[in-house]
Parts: sequence; C-alpha cells; structure tokens
Amino acid sequence: MVKQRRNKTGFVTDRSIFGRRIRSANSESGFTLFELIITLLVISILAVGAIPIARNVNRRDKEIELKRTLREIRRAIDIYHRDCQEGKLYAAETNKLKSSCYPESLEKLVEGVQKGNMGITPTGEMLRYLRRIPVDPMTGRAEWGKRSVQDEPNSTSWGEENLYDVYSLHPGLALDGKTYYRNW
Repeated sequence: MVKQRRNKTGFVTDRSIFGRRIRSANSESGFTLFELIITLLVISILAVGAIPIARNVNRRDKEIELKRTLREIRRAIDIYHRDCQEGKLYAAETNKLKSSCYPESLEKLVEGVQKGNMGITPTGEMLRYLRRIPVDPMTGRAEWGKRSVQDEPNSTSWGEENLYDVYSLHPGLALDGKTYYRNW
C-alpha cells in the first residue's frame, strides 16, 4: 500500500509505506562532517589504547620463553647431578668434579660424558643432556650467567669450578615490576 502525493504539476513529491517516509531518488544521503569526526575520534582512542597492550604481548612471550629455557637448563643440570651420584657416569670423566657431581660447564652438557657401569668401566655410550646451549630470549644470545656450588646465591661472578645454576644476563625489570630477569 503505497501512498503518493502529487503536486500541482502532477509529479510525485513524497511517498510512504505504512506510515514510514521513503526518500526519493533525488534526496541527498550520507554522513555529516560531525559524524565522521566523532567516528575517527573513537577509532583513534581505541588504537591508542591497543598499542601498549600489543607491546606487552611480545615481552610477555619472551618472559614465558625465558622461564621455559631456564627450566630446561636447570633440569639438565639436575639430571646430570643425579646420574653422577648414582654412578651412571664414567669416573674418569667426573674425577675433576670432586664430590660436587655438577657439570663443569654448559658445553659439557651438550658434548656429553661417557656412561659408566657403576662409575668404573666406560660403556662407550655418551650421555648428552642438552642438544645445544639455548638462546636467552631476552638478550638474543646463547650466553648465560653461571653459578657454582661454592658461589654466593646472588653472586654475579662464576667461580668456574662447576655449574650449579644459570640466570639471564638481561639487566631489565620483569613485567611484574618487582623482579629482575637475572634473579629468576
């Protein structure tokens, strides 16, 4: 049911369907300048709010990778220590370690040590604890701070006697705002 109104000349000037007005083909439509400015303002506010979030996502990913990598290295050190104490390593390889039973370096975990039968006779089999020295995701290098059993817990210099623990060399503060990466 379309209502049509004709002016004096007979042309249709206004149409409506069920009481709603329909614009004719020659009427102007679009957005006003004010509507466009408000839309751009809202979009820019949302974009400015998203920038810090996007920046922290990358850093959070690196922190997660750092925790995983530290756990992997520390686990390798612990398994080496357990194998040494259980006599699974050839004694000639571990004599340099005295009674600590910790590896000499990260490189030793990659190179591996000879497996020994109760520590006395070598079996010829090599035990490797890491495939490679992992890269510190915070520094981008395969360099780590190291501590030996004889070092103080917060020491930044390694005594080079054995390898008891590793830490990141990155001096920065973690996202929690309380801890430094080197203290993880």
